[in-house]
Amino acid sequence: MSGISLHEHLADRLNRTKVLVVGDLMLDCYYWGDVRRISPEAPVPVVRVKEKTFSLGGAGNVAANLSGLGCSAAVIGLIGQDAASHQVQGLLSALQIKDHCIADAGRPTITKTRIMASKQQVVRLDEEDGSDIGPGTTDRILSAVLEMLPQVNAVILSDYGKGMFASYDFIQAMIRACKRENVPVFIDPKGREWDRYAGATCVTPNTAELELAAGNEVKTERELTPIARDLRRRLALDWLLVTRGPKGMALFGNDAAPVMIAARAREVFDVSGAGDTVIATLAACVAAGMNFGDAASVANTAAGIVVGKLGTQPVRWLELERGLEDVSQRKPASTLWKVADVQEASARLSRWRQARQRIVFTNGCFDLLHPGHVSLLHQARHLGDRLIVGLNTDASIRRLKGEQRPILPGKDRAAILSALEDVDMVVFFDEDTPLTLINQLKPDILVKGADYRVADVVGKSIVESYGGQVRLVDILQGHSTTAIARKLSGTIEEGVKDGHQPGTA
Repeated sequence: MSGISLHEHLADRLNRTKVLVVGDLMLDCYYWGDVRRISPEAPVPVVRVKEKTFSLGGAGNVAANLSGLGCSAAVIGLIGQDAASHQVQGLLSALQIKDHCIADAGRPTITKTRIMASKQQVVRLDEEDGSDIGPGTTDRILSAVLEMLPQVNAVILSDYGKGMFASYDFIQAMIRACKRENVPVFIDPKGREWDRYAGATCVTPNTAELELAAGNEVKTERELTPIARDLRRRLALDWLLVTRGPKGMALFGNDAAPVMIAARAREVFDVSGAGDTVIATLAACVAAGMNFGDAASVANTAAGIVVGKLGTQPVRWLELERGLEDVSQRKPASTLWKVADVQEASARLSRWRQARQRIVFTNGCFDLLHPGHVSLLHQARHLGDRLIVGLNTDASIRRLKGEQRPILPGKDRAAILSALEDVDMVVFFDEDTPLTLINQLKPDILVKGADYRVADVVGKSIVESYGGQVRLVDILQGHSTTAIARKLSGTIEEGVKDGHQPGTA
């Protein structure tokens, strides 16, 4: 790839990048429960609620992706004067997203409430006023945008068709203001009236949105090119990025041929929110100084990560960095996305628990993985639905086992563990014991080998305090990393005695 070195400089550039998101803010609310009977009042299921969770939707999810990438994100959107508005502002604050929300007493905060039972959605409740916003409100939003423009490197308009972007004059005023400040403006479109987006730096439709705006069905790649080119030229767009799901992306600019970007192959769990991730990553990378072709490739990698998550979740830099390493080395999509920091681990755990999955945890150094390790992990995985492995950092192992260890660095140990089918997530811990990590993750089952006594297992009291269990599993005799290391050391010493230097044939 040309432009910024992905591994050495992009993270630093993103940390210095400021992006403003303007759009339809939403609150996603989930009620999780069980159904055991039908209501006597009507032929409907009775859901016994066990948990409520909240997350940012719409423009809020775009901003959450920017925050996850390390950018400084700000958001301008409408909220009501209601309880949901406090939830939205609390979530923005938790992600350190600058809140420039505009309160409108005449409209509710857009809220989508999903009632979930037995892993299925029973019903969705939408609270919103989809009518077009009035000129007084558009003036307030425009004033806020104009005030922020000198401080940002890019602007994203996140249109979810909720009335905020209905006015042609309003959108055009924002686009012209961005051009005057030489700030690129990216638009996630909605509906068939795209004339209001004319002059934007880039519009990022999916195939269905492109077909709606063009009035033509796109069945093949050959049909895609003339339709996309015509739309880009007619609207005077600098770039048009079409997301095509499993077919990847197509980037149209001034060049004769579009840039076709193949999808990164990995298991797809949920495509919701992928468009938010694409536009956030694209805008952030361009704002950080990357050219459009490379930025689109990075956005494609980011999209491949979030579709592997359950529910709408933002991408995080640690995940993206690993994905980019695979791309630069021309490797197929690896399983390194399983490696998570504590924040990402907590987000994944929340989704797994919402799906009523039992979480199993075990830990260790896993230096020179051997059959004994594999047997322990296999037994642990079959005690529940998800297996998390707590992995000692290199510094932790040196303190415990001496300066000659670990034999394999943490990155390699994590790569090997994440490649195992039984392992669902790997989380590093830097302390001598995983006590803090166990307290943060709160697994349902804590597993160690049968060479331990239950009373001696670190974390036992924590896990049992909330109703969890400690389980010991059989160990495969005759396998030890220390024994392997000694054998290797002896072989090397014998080689030196015979006149061979280590590392020679």
